[in-house]
Amino acid sequence: MATAVPAVSLPLPRRAASSSPLAAARRPGSPSLRRRHCAVTPVAAACSAAPPRQLDNEEEGSGRRQVLVAGAAAAAAFVSRPNPAASESKKGFLPVVDKKAGYSFLYPFGWQEVAVQGQDKVYKDVIEPLESVSINSIPTSKEDIRDLGPPDKVAETLIKKVLAPATQKTKLIEAKENDVDGRAYYTFEFTAQAPNYTRHALGAIVIANGKFYTLTTGANERRWEKMKDRLHTVVDSFKIENRI
Repeated sequence: MATAVPAVSLPLPRRAASSSPLAAARRPGSPSLRRRHCAVTPVAAACSAAPPRQLDNEEEGSGRRQVLVAGAAAAAAFVSRPNPAASESKKGFLPVVDKKAGYSFLYPFGWQEVAVQGQDKVYKDVIEPLESVSINSIPTSKEDIRDLGPPDKVAETLIKKVLAPATQKTKLIEAKENDVDGRAYYTFEFTAQAPNYTRHALGAIVIANGKFYTLTTGANERRWEKMKDRLHTVVDSFKIENRI
């Protein structure tokens, strides 16, 4: 940004041991941090008299995603009982409700849960690993997110210290305060540029239950226009629940 950002003291979570919250799931040769490309095996063209047409990555990924999502749907229908919470979620999304941790949110159907050190939960796309959502929480003595400062200063500090490595060029696009059920949330949009890709991301932070919660989601910049509405749905769905 053009002006220097005043230092903001935040109860920030530490970066995971790896530079990427999804590094445990990435394949060899994919970029570091939480932005990675998948190596996609070419799909054999159907037999015909004409020479087969080579599919590009976008077509290929779309075809594999349709097959995997269809398979997941069939498996879920076969082995699962109806989930009342799921029936109330937005079409195309599945709910996560963690009463013990005290939060809930939606994620796109077809994403899979993966275990990542330093994160409470992570769900990612099976074809586009840069498309993911993660959430973590750490203890804090603060009672309100506004105690840490205005949205832009808090978001800028969080992005630079936690959400992106020092080697990436970051840009805060927007940060604002939202009120949900009388509780203040900060939501923000930013980009993080690596040498061979840029991740366009959204985040939401809130203080409640004696914890500082951080939810982030995003996608490769080249797929932002296609994914942005779904990613906004993820962030907008994030809500603090009554703990049990």
